[in-house]
Amino acid sequence: MDAIPATRYLLEALRTEGITHVFLVPGGLIDPFLPALADTRGLTPVVAAHEGGAACMADGYARAGGRFGVCFAIGGPGITNMVTAMAAARSDFSPVLVVSGQVPTDWEGRGGFQDSSPAALNDVAVLHPLTKSSLMVEHIHLFHHHLRASLTRMLAGFQGPVQLSIPTDVQRAGVHAPWEKLDSSLYSPRFVDLEAMDRLWQTLAPGPQATAPVRILALAGAGVEKADASGDLLALAERFEIPVATTLRGKGVFPEDHRLSLGVFGYAGHRPAIETILSGEVEVLLVLGSGLSQRDTLFWDRRMLPTRALVQVDLDPQVIGRTWPAQVPVTGDCGEALRLLAQADTPAAGVLEASRPQRRAWLEQIKARGPRHYDGAHTASEAVPLHPARVVDELRRALPRDGVLVVDSGAHRAFCGHYWDAYEPRTYISATNLGPMGWAIPAGIGAKAARPERPLAVVTGDGCMLMHGMEVQTAARYGLPAVFVVINNGALGNVWLRARKEGAGPMSLTELPLHDWAGFARSLGLKAATVSRPEELAPVFQQALAAGVPFLVDVRCNKTFSTPVTPFSQAKKEWIDDD
Repeated sequence: MDAIPATRYLLEALRTEGITHVFLVPGGLIDPFLPALADTRGLTPVVAAHEGGAACMADGYARAGGRFGVCFAIGGPGITNMVTAMAAARSDFSPVLVVSGQVPTDWEGRGGFQDSSPAALNDVAVLHPLTKSSLMVEHIHLFHHHLRASLTRMLAGFQGPVQLSIPTDVQRAGVHAPWEKLDSSLYSPRFVDLEAMDRLWQTLAPGPQATAPVRILALAGAGVEKADASGDLLALAERFEIPVATTLRGKGVFPEDHRLSLGVFGYAGHRPAIETILSGEVEVLLVLGSGLSQRDTLFWDRRMLPTRALVQVDLDPQVIGRTWPAQVPVTGDCGEALRLLAQADTPAAGVLEASRPQRRAWLEQIKARGPRHYDGAHTASEAVPLHPARVVDELRRALPRDGVLVVDSGAHRAFCGHYWDAYEPRTYISATNLGPMGWAIPAGIGAKAARPERPLAVVTGDGCMLMHGMEVQTAARYGLPAVFVVINNGALGNVWLRARKEGAGPMSLTELPLHDWAGFARSLGLKAATVSRPEELAPVFQQALAAGVPFLVDVRCNKTFSTPVTPFSQAKKEWIDDD
């Protein structure tokens, strides 16, 4: 085949893989990409305000769209500006390709401007611990191989970000090898340890000589979303009447208004999930795609261990048994495991079906013990300044059932996690493991690019706006109609709630000026409104969603309201005291 310029070759490969948008900040070391970026049909380049914003946009695109995200930047300062975003993507197993420009190969190590090659600053080494792969294409003959290797490593097993550093002379060279589309199994692996599945069935239906467990509960994490297995989880739960809780990262993989839903377990979790899993009643706990991290376990609370068997299903064998030994470890795709369980036509499945009435009665007992939410009355609060729970409740009412919510880091994360109901996978998006402030603002833009047909809102805070608020101009520039809801309380909310207990000095370090974020947004081309009273929320949210353009809502909230994380806080206190 005739040689194709490396820049165009890469962009055509991305388009072949179903990528519709890429995110970037232009600069000299990626100048050769600009002509191809400007005229590659079906691929929209989105120029961000900051390289960190471009990387967060790519991350949000990946999480919402279910493929992978792509961002471009110069090497050196462009890459160092992306470090936090890459760490967040790595922590949450989000697949992002970073394409960085590098000085020509004959400049390396000779004091060239912005030389960050392995002979100088070495930004490949900078990103190495934060990515699954960080490669430099030293010669055009390696271009096809390194691109394919990078995408494969990004998607295989537990997913994560990768970097491909390309010197400008390589960017301008020609590639002869044809691009062949990646196999679908990379995006949706379909394998599971069948011997382990047999052991699981022996646990669920041990035979006539033993009593089969009745109180079986599923805890679904992000692995279910990654496997596109929400439908399979629903089928399993309904066939065998199994209650389902999710982690905060897995929120949305099971509809939270379903009769079998117990809500979120862990940080910002719900009463039925927390009280049931910690009750000592659960005989078999099916952990699906969760590494049982600190927040997924309420500070590794051993009370959640079941009386008969902990079952842990995960693509990554390194996380199985990391927190507690699993009596039934199952390495494999959550979707494949769930399908084998839900579709089984065996005597063991008949045993499990026979105990449906007992589980239904158990579920009725669970729901009779108390309301789903802690302090649920706060959603109807008439307080001025506003209560964040009321804001979240009104936004949930305004956004359609299939709308997408992107949540930032801060006190608002707890209010959203607890009071927001999610009904579908990839409709509740948050960087839950690393939690960088301001991440959701650009990530929401990327998510909207991936799902343009879905109404989308971003819930962020005034502290977050100070970090990445400038990216709202990117939404305005490209006409991406996201609704940015700023919980404006004049403080670094979560930190203020802790610091106030330490006295006036520490508290003063966490307070912020009360900025006019609506005015800021208007100056950047958005429509905007300020809300100060509860009765104003519903009409303004409806106006924002109907506007069809980027819209920012500056909501004046009271910083003194405690977040709904009492069980998590108590678990933290007990952990520290025991330590």
